[in-house]
Amino acid sequence: MVTDEPALVAAAAAGDDSAFGALVAGYHSELRAHCYRMLGSLHDAEDALQDALLRAWRGLPGFQGRSSLRSWLYAIVTNAALDVARQRARRELPVDFSPAAVPGATLAEPAGDLAWLEPFPDRLFPGPAALSPEARYEHRESIELAFVVALQLLPPVPRAVFLLREVLGFSAAEIAIQLSTTPAAVTSTLQRARARIRRRLPAVTQQTAVQAIGDERVRVIVERYASALERGDADALISMLTQDATWSMPPIPTWFSGQEHIREFLVRWPLTERWKHLPASANGQLAVAGYLYDAGRRTFVPAVIDVLTMSGTRSPQ
Repeated sequence: MVTDEPALVAAAAAGDDSAFGALVAGYHSELRAHCYRMLGSLHDAEDALQDALLRAWRGLPGFQGRSSLRSWLYAIVTNAALDVARQRARRELPVDFSPAAVPGATLAEPAGDLAWLEPFPDRLFPGPAALSPEARYEHRESIELAFVVALQLLPPVPRAVFLLREVLGFSAAEIAIQLSTTPAAVTSTLQRARARIRRRLPAVTQQTAVQAIGDERVRVIVERYASALERGDADALISMLTQDATWSMPPIPTWFSGQEHIREFLVRWPLTERWKHLPASANGQLAVAGYLYDAGRRTFVPAVIDVLTMSGTRSPQ
């Protein structure tokens, strides 16, 4: 990551804050992504990372080089994220929180006291070169919504163990040092975490689905989706959804399941507004940024990010 890491470590340990900044700059993006996977929230991830970097700065004089700097940093960052995770409820999507809305239901008020899962902008995601070559999960699959949702179902420590081993490629011995436990405990925890994650994940990742559809077809799907929303064409939108599609809008807890109920929702609410949509990406998935027209300001203002889950040649929401 850093061309002259030992020299920077020595300078930073002696109190050179610019050397410390240069030292951790190459790790910043991957550490932030790790905190996001742990916490399901970009805001919480940023807070945990800043706390961890402060701990690292203060603890650097005690860094003896018995492990790599990367492993040492992950130990500090993981424990900072664990502190946050233990104090807060797990992040959820509406589909995991309450039953789907019945026909004619009104939209519930945003549940401000609930910790909703937040999207992660792809522009903040580290490039493949930033990841350990031993990491087992494909680069972009490790940030997909289904994967992050599944992680939140694990208690904090098993979540950390799973990520450190399966995503980041640390050995059981390294993880034991990072989390102040034993390799045997790490192995046992990892086996249980793998089983729970496996039961929750879809059979096909979004990266695989998009590759199967093809770039040109994907582009057409996104354009059709955005165009249908802007035209207020409910039939065109529904034709793009699978029969068992779901549509959720955190922080609003109300969500809809199935084409009939989604169509009723679209006609009653979003399609009565004036929208502009542009292609986007989040969590390694296709997305559409929605801008709602503000008559008072006479312009379109940012409103939503629709993260799309692709399936076959259709795109359920």
